[in-house]
Amino acid sequence: MALHFITGAGAGIGSALATRLTDRGDDLVLLARNEDRARVLRERFPGAATVHADLAAPARLAEVLSEQDLPDRLDSLIHAAGVVELGRVDALPSSSWMWQLQVNLVAPAELTRIMLPALRQAGGQVLFVNSGAGLRASPDWSAYAASKHGLKALADALRAEEAEHGIRVSTIYPGRTATPMQALVHEQEGQPYDPTKFIDPESVVTGMLTMLDLPRDAQLTDLTIRPRD
Repeated sequence: MALHFITGAGAGIGSALATRLTDRGDDLVLLARNEDRARVLRERFPGAATVHADLAAPARLAEVLSEQDLPDRLDSLIHAAGVVELGRVDALPSSSWMWQLQVNLVAPAELTRIMLPALRQAGGQVLFVNSGAGLRASPDWSAYAASKHGLKALADALRAEEAEHGIRVSTIYPGRTATPMQALVHEQEGQPYDPTKFIDPESVVTGMLTMLDLPRDAQLTDLTIRPRD
């Protein structure tokens, strides 16, 4: 059975992926913000291991995780956690920029660094959940899009660096998906939210599983998923 380390398993795409992997018998290590949230994840995903650390404080990740049990061998590291706060450049405070860059970009880079020895042992895979905003930026999306453009750069550089260790690096770019984050985005936009108009998280997960399960003679480096209409 494969062992997957997942961030963002508490809701949305990360939760849907953790469910599908559990249902097929894979093993999971789930990252939670704190022990209370870790307890909730263990109840939702019986048999899963948990660790806790705050992605908003990436400088402390190595220290905090060093005090917990991490796997020596890891088949995949899946970055599904993310945050968003919309705003115009002339109105968005630096604190919002820092928060989104830390959670969406710096923390994935640091967590990947920490887990690379285990990934190298397995010749594993890193999978980044990016966004359509990682390919194009729209008004009010500057900070979030910057963090996601940076995440694409991280993935591209990592892929080249880790090829010699047999590590595959993939990025999926979902369009608007029916998740709690999408509900928050609509609240920030002042728009009514109808989840039926957006991609089902299960559709995104199907793409992610295709990337993870592809035979080892190839890799899907980038996959964009858009709403049908």
